[in-house]
Order: sequence, then C-alpha cells, then structure tokens
Amino acid sequence: MTDPKTPPSKLEIAELEPFSGLPLERIFVVTDERQACLALEELLLAGAVGFDTESKPTFLKGQKSEGPHVLQFATTHKAFIFQSHVTTSHPAIIELLNSEKLTKIGFGLGGDLHQISQRFGLRPAAIVDLDRTFKQLGYRNAVGAKSAIAMLFNRKLQKSKSVTTSNWAATKLSDGQLIYAANDAYAAMMVFQALNDGGQI
Repeated sequence: MTDPKTPPSKLEIAELEPFSGLPLERIFVVTDERQACLALEELLLAGAVGFDTESKPTFLKGQKSEGPHVLQFATTHKAFIFQSHVTTSHPAIIELLNSEKLTKIGFGLGGDLHQISQRFGLRPAAIVDLDRTFKQLGYRNAVGAKSAIAMLFNRKLQKSKSVTTSNWAATKLSDGQLIYAANDAYAAMMVFQALNDGGQI
C-alpha cells in the first residue's frame, strides 16, 4: 500500500483480522406499524445513518427486479431492518427516505436509488454515496465497503457470496441475512464517522 490513494488489494485485505460488526442482539427487524414508528423516531434523532438495500436477485435475462425487498438503516450501535412486504411500515420508510434532516450514507447507491424510485415513487433526500466521497478524496479506483474498512480500520469486512445472492424477498430472513444486511449499513456509518473524525470530510 505504497500509494495512499490506491485501495488495498484483495490479497492484502484477506490477511486482515475480521471487522467486528453488529451482533444479532443489536439488529432489530421491524414487523409492524408500532415498531416502525419507534424505529422512525430513533433513527430521525440519530441525524445520520448507514443505509443500504437488498433485493432478491434476478437470474433470467430481461427479468425485472421487484426490489428493494429489504431496507436497512444503522446507527453507530444498532441497525433496523425494514422488509417491504410489511406494508404497515411503508409510511415510516417513506418518511426516513424523504427526510432532509436524516443523512443516509452508503456505498454505490445508484442501483438502490433507482429501485426505490420504481417501488416507492420517490428520490431519497440527504444521500451521501461514499463512492463519490472517496473519488473527491483523490482515489481513482472505486472504493467499496471492503476496501474502506481495510484502509480505515485495518480490518476485513466479511461478505458471503451465498448470502449476497440469497432470497431477500423471504418473509422471514435468516440470521446470516440479518447480520449481512445490518453490517452493510453499519460499515458505511463507521467509515463516514472515521472520515469525519479524521477531518477528511
């Protein structure tokens, strides 16, 4: 890693110790309107959250995704998982996405924003895409969550390919899916905070 503006290689990342993400007990799945309201209140108070979405993968050419099936918001100490089939949570999801007062931070959010527009008919406000942030900091190559966690925390963000391509439209998500989804959003939040604390943004 001689050039500070070059992300670490896959081999370099593979040798690092694992990143300590959020455990299951700090991951909350929103299952009804009351829980959605409580999550909304807590997230709006946070002011900034890590954000990401997950969608059931499409395998056929021309097949249109009906995602996002999962929307995840993470603070520095917990994550809330919203599933789009829980329609009573939609008003809270829409308020979170539309809120100018809640900064939503993620990596490579272009596809996520397109799907949100298709499904919810809105363009989320106050979005920070860390891909752009790293480009503004002088990185020529794209810096994803794995590279950013390696650079800022000297840790390896573990992502399972089998979980990535799993059925995110399932009514009940597995523990592996919950940990994966929550820590995608949590990693973005921690990277943003580290950059902010270091005076880089």
